Amino acid sequence: MNLSRPFVERPIATILLTIGIALAGIAAFFALPVSPLPKVDFPVISVSASLAGASPDTMASSIATPLERRLGTIAGVNEMTSTSSTGSARVTLQFDLNRDINGAAREVQAAINAARVDLPATLRSNPTYRKINPASSPVIILALTSKTKTPGQIYDAVSNIVSQRLSQVQGVGDVEIGGGSLPAVRVELLPFALNRYGISTEDVRAAIQAGNANRPKGAIEGEGRRLQIYTPQPARRAAEYRTMIVAWRNGAAVRLADVANVVDGVENRRTLGLFNGEPAIIVLVTRQPSANIIETVDRVRDLIPELRAQLPQDIEVQVASDSTNSIRSSLHEIELTLMVSIVLVVLVVGLFLRKARATVVPAVATVVSLLGTFGVMYLLDFSLNNLSLMALTVATGFVVDDAIVVLENTMRHIEAGMDRVEAALQGAREVGFTVLSISLSLVAVFIPLLFMDGQVGRLFREFAVTLSAAVMISLVISLTTTPMMCALLLRPEKHDGEGVDVPAKRPSWPARWAER
Repeated sequence: MNLSRPFVERPIATILLTIGIALAGIAAFFALPVSPLPKVDFPVISVSASLAGASPDTMASSIATPLERRLGTIAGVNEMTSTSSTGSARVTLQFDLNRDINGAAREVQAAINAARVDLPATLRSNPTYRKINPASSPVIILALTSKTKTPGQIYDAVSNIVSQRLSQVQGVGDVEIGGGSLPAVRVELLPFALNRYGISTEDVRAAIQAGNANRPKGAIEGEGRRLQIYTPQPARRAAEYRTMIVAWRNGAAVRLADVANVVDGVENRRTLGLFNGEPAIIVLVTRQPSANIIETVDRVRDLIPELRAQLPQDIEVQVASDSTNSIRSSLHEIELTLMVSIVLVVLVVGLFLRKARATVVPAVATVVSLLGTFGVMYLLDFSLNNLSLMALTVATGFVVDDAIVVLENTMRHIEAGMDRVEAALQGAREVGFTVLSISLSLVAVFIPLLFMDGQVGRLFREFAVTLSAAVMISLVISLTTTPMMCALLLRPEKHDGEGVDVPAKRPSWPARWAER
């Protein structure tokens, strides 16, 4: 049975099938996400908790230790480390590479819930966890500065306008704000004044809380009616807090300004962001795991003029860092290398064959094989990255081999006087097993990469699969499209007369050099 016969005898259907493969590959190329490295789920999860004002020793003994005790019971944990600082603790878990990160995350959440009974009651919120992945690093960083507004005012505008608009951009996964905090009124108590009036810190706290509570401040009763008194809105400025009554002493009101310095400030004074030496609010934008990093960054950049129009005029939005600059450069270099490789392969083949029609056959086989590989990459949820494009560059020299073997054998039969169609069928049938063995041998070389352990093995798995897919597609093309093109394009050598052959042309210098 000749596998090439249906394709050689139906050239139009074969041409349409080949064009379909090429078009599908082109569509897949533009649909593939772009990233610097293959998408790999690294089995690392970080658990964090915060308790305002707690010392590092307290965080380690009261929070980190109970969490470690519960998290250590999770199956597949290879390494667990914890760090504690003032007001915060972090526990990092590293799992086996074969561990499903989503299943591990569910078990981590269950362990956090179980550890809640062992944690201090003063811990207002439960510890949180996050998966650590190189893809979660910011793809673009924005810096917002102003010469007239304070960092707290800039932060307030960013949290209300910038963060929400960026979160709506297609491909954006998360938006984090750093370098400052929300505006706040800071109350710095004066111990000597508290002692003089006999007021405790709890009295001050209760007075501030009562002054901000959204409840009636009093009532007026008379003539069968009772009217409740509400304040228009909670205090927001330091000036509004200074007149707040804390207590009564000897019939006189003791106001907050009498026992404390009340100033406008921010919630956290230990956070500072700088851009070109000026105070700035930093916005970190990360992408979704499956999003195209370049398209996502381009959409964010296109949104910047709109953000500038919505923000106050004295707030400037600038791009502090763009991770796609290096990615664009490296991908451009690899794409250029791939194109040069294809051109060089075609030129070398044409230099040795010295026939334009014969040169077209391996050229088409090479291009279609590479385009078809893009379709396979799309089906396997791969991405355009440095390793996958490098695999295609290496595969360029492999995919042309099968077509050349079939082409040379077919040309030999045509030169011997055989009909073009029969020569194509005979040539493909004779070398079919040889082409198959060559392709399988090349694929077998990369099988060990599929079973490599560790993170390096995970990264190079996409390289091996991409290259193997290109080789196998070239095998199919060499037994289908290549024989059909040989039957259509190849021509026998011309003769002067019947039974009298023209003396054979002298071989070209590349062919003579290769025969030595």
